[in-house]
Amino acid sequence: MSNTRLPPVDDLMPLGASARNRWSVSARQANLVRPPVEPQPVTIDAGAKLVTFDLARTAIVVIDMQNDFCHPDGWLGHIGVDVTPARAPIAPLQRLLPVLRSLDVPIIWLNWGNRPDRLNLSPALLHVYKPSGTGVGLGDRLPGSGARVLERGSWSASIVGELTVEPTDIHVAKYRMSGFQDTELDSILRNLNVTTLLFAGVNADQCVLCTLQDANFHGYDCMLLRDCAATTSPDYCMAATVYNVNQCFGFVLESSVLTAALADRGPRSGRSSAP
Repeated sequence: MSNTRLPPVDDLMPLGASARNRWSVSARQANLVRPPVEPQPVTIDAGAKLVTFDLARTAIVVIDMQNDFCHPDGWLGHIGVDVTPARAPIAPLQRLLPVLRSLDVPIIWLNWGNRPDRLNLSPALLHVYKPSGTGVGLGDRLPGSGARVLERGSWSASIVGELTVEPTDIHVAKYRMSGFQDTELDSILRNLNVTTLLFAGVNADQCVLCTLQDANFHGYDCMLLRDCAATTSPDYCMAATVYNVNQCFGFVLESSVLTAALADRGPRSGRSSAP
């Protein structure tokens, strides 16, 4: 056994994009012990039962709050859909997101964002939104603005202006109703050391539910924020979504209940999720 003295811990350098999942290394030593994360338990009333979760291992996933889905001049508005219901989450999210940011909860914007060449979109997926082969589907230009539907980087795919986005927020592009399919979402969440996910956005019965289901299948604890999620589908679709989340995939709660539970907590010092 070698008697060579290892360098002191102070010589080690951090290695990892997230402070929540980080090694320390030097030329001759690797310390694989992650820094401990102090639990931040929060207890909320989720209707059927009281639920306690760890805020220090929680993130919120806000899905598809984009111009094409939520702005009157976007894609859905162009094809005659009343987007008023899709705008309902804006006000509660504007109240909730600053509170979560102050407590170092990662904000993840999970938005539809097609490649300009649409090579990530199969014919089966294109058919869902353009069943007759005519009209304006994914990646086609809107007649008014000329913006391409849900193309990454375009006005169409941008988050609605009423929602404030901060530089510390995280952006993930998706191309299916589930945000886990063919994206980096799971890798990002694991690097953030997250186990509990809050879900918000549109449509609750489609992209939100599909992503929440996949999160459950991946082993995450899932909570649907009822007033921060909405759909342009008929009312029974929302009712079925709430029922299925409660029955099979997690818990349903109101953001006001969560905000009240967080009210007595001061801002956390130091953003452990920062690179």
